[in-house]
Amino acid sequence: VIKDRAIPEIEDGLKPVQRRIMHTLFEMDDGKYHKVANVVGSCMKYHPHGDASIYSALVVLANKSLFIDRQGNFGNILTGDEASAARYIECKAAPLAKDIFYNPKITEYEESYDGRNREPVVFPAKVPVVLLTGAEGIAVGMSTRILPHNPLEVLQAEIDCLQGKEFVVTPDFQTGGIVDVTDYQDGMGRVRVRATIDTSDPKRIVIRDVPYGVTTESLMSSIDDAAKAGRLKIASINDYTTDKVEIEIKLARGVYAEETVDALYAFTQCEQSISCNLLVIKDGQPTLMTVTDVIRHHAKRLLYILKAELDLQIRELLDEIHARTLERIFIEERVYKAIETMKTQATVIRAVLDGL
Repeated sequence: VIKDRAIPEIEDGLKPVQRRIMHTLFEMDDGKYHKVANVVGSCMKYHPHGDASIYSALVVLANKSLFIDRQGNFGNILTGDEASAARYIECKAAPLAKDIFYNPKITEYEESYDGRNREPVVFPAKVPVVLLTGAEGIAVGMSTRILPHNPLEVLQAEIDCLQGKEFVVTPDFQTGGIVDVTDYQDGMGRVRVRATIDTSDPKRIVIRDVPYGVTTESLMSSIDDAAKAGRLKIASINDYTTDKVEIEIKLARGVYAEETVDALYAFTQCEQSISCNLLVIKDGQPTLMTVTDVIRHHAKRLLYILKAELDLQIRELLDEIHARTLERIFIEERVYKAIETMKTQATVIRAVLDGL
């Protein structure tokens, strides 16, 4: 459970089910979208745990909007709406995923669980993916909670690390909101996230962003509960969320927006405290690391991967030169003359080798 299910690997930032999904997408890739049901079916060659676990992992990974291009209703991370069934939605590997993960010539492969196929041990990822996507997992006796970070900031930090400069990276959330990172402790502490609240109209409050991990539905029910408990005085609450959050709260008579905001932060999900625990699998062992450690590790790893790519290129070019040299000798030294008198395949091969 620790190594083969719940905790991501530091090298490519993926859990086994996610790695198998990406491997399946690369294998199927022909530039067109594939039905998610087909992707899930193909992925079961590598992941022997049923289709439901693969489908839900694929939807979560696709909703990070980094490595999977999607088409159809993949749910809504703001409202908590479910995705459509696998037979109705489609996906394919995004160009970014190919750039970061896909390099079969320098990827180490192992046999799949039934020995019929090969799957990657880890992808040679060039960036700290685990910081881009974030991760949550509960194993036995340990758990991980890694917050997502801004991809551009993470890449800049890796460049700074390679140039020997100082760098600091703090979390960034797809759902927006306001974050307080004073106690982040480089990925080992906690952060406080608040909804963005618009109080320009004194008689109504509009919530424009939700905190990370909160949906508009759970936020509204927490406001309802606070109102019933007498902590807030509201007249009505309406949800107008589409691709952007918009929850409108109309206030009771004699109550004004400015004095209600503090109560919203104190008694509802408009403010969340999120504890972080940056646990990853490193060299086959679960290891607690800081964000800085992860970026430094990946900067070293990037140099190793680039060197491996260049070594591969040299080997391929030398092979090509070797083949061309043999062709030239074959024609210039008229090795083909000796073949003309031969009667069998074996003597033809012998004559070519002797001639060369």
